[in-house]
Amino acid sequence: MNTDCSNDKDRLPLNGIPFTDEEPDEEGVSVYEHHRLTADSGQKPMRIDKFLMEHLYNTSRNRLQRAAEQEFILVNGRPVKSSYKVKPLDEIVILLDRPKYENEIIPEDIPLDIVYEDEDLMVVDKPAGLVVHPGCGNYTGTLVNAIAWHLKDNPDYDPNDPTVGLVHRIDKDTSGLLVVAKNADAKTHLGRQFFNKTTQRLYNALVWGSFQDEEGRIEGNIARHPKDRMQMAVFPPDSGIGKHAVTHYRVLENFNYVTLVECRLETGRTHQIRAHMKHIGHPLFNDERYGGNEILRGTQFSKYKQFIQNCFTVCPRQALHARTLGFIHPRSGQEMYFTSELPADMTALLERWRSYTAHRGMEKTRT
Repeated sequence: MNTDCSNDKDRLPLNGIPFTDEEPDEEGVSVYEHHRLTADSGQKPMRIDKFLMEHLYNTSRNRLQRAAEQEFILVNGRPVKSSYKVKPLDEIVILLDRPKYENEIIPEDIPLDIVYEDEDLMVVDKPAGLVVHPGCGNYTGTLVNAIAWHLKDNPDYDPNDPTVGLVHRIDKDTSGLLVVAKNADAKTHLGRQFFNKTTQRLYNALVWGSFQDEEGRIEGNIARHPKDRMQMAVFPPDSGIGKHAVTHYRVLENFNYVTLVECRLETGRTHQIRAHMKHIGHPLFNDERYGGNEILRGTQFSKYKQFIQNCFTVCPRQALHARTLGFIHPRSGQEMYFTSELPADMTALLERWRSYTAHRGMEKTRT
């Protein structure tokens, strides 16, 4: 059997967050190849989870089964269940939603906006455009490198140790709050809260279109898109496809062609808000991956088209901000809540829409 595992530390479990039933909320959906194995020509039929247990050390059958559930195990290019029987010459690929670390994480003096910090954890406010993890052309200049620098004098913090560090993640082009565990006990405690869905997470998003109701609930299973694995797709709750997901939304401000909404995550699936909003016909403004970077509502006038292009320039990413984060402190048991004000690009974007809406209202009054 041929394997491609560059070195020991890249084998399961890897640096980062271990497999859980709940995928990280609103993080990048990019997937990365971690292992590639080819079964021998004389391979006898064997369950793939058992097969991988024999060829990848320092992992567990439970983790491998969860990886199969999340469609991270491919055989000959297709996702398989953990009960799949490996056949001769099968090409097996294991994907993860975080890159392989080809090198150790090097501390870098990158500014951090630290909202709160104590001996167990810190809460940081990540700007849009900052990559969370090293990898895929971004081996330096990431949030993980910045955290390593900030904690370089802490003897208990090893940036290459997966039992400490970021507890959850958000996408490169999503701004907002993240919690970092400084020790293993804190990460275990906080990770359990995310797993049990007891954390409080509120997002602000500007989406295309107007809503008939001031608030609502979106329920639909989320799984990787069958044709484009860089996207997530929504399936009926009783379909048996994907993971159960629920998003609650509330209208904050209506601009006729776009709407500012608050989204509360009942579950935390990858790209949940982006996928759910597209599913109900309201893609996030300037969300290229989900079609929000096109003019989906409004007029055909050239002046309006130029206005939209200017808005895209002002906020050159999906208009999504992780505004509120709440959890129980792992040591004190105290309820903690943190709020991040909208960043400058989203603030400027909303001001443009307010001015545009007010101007149109004045024109209608005159006519």
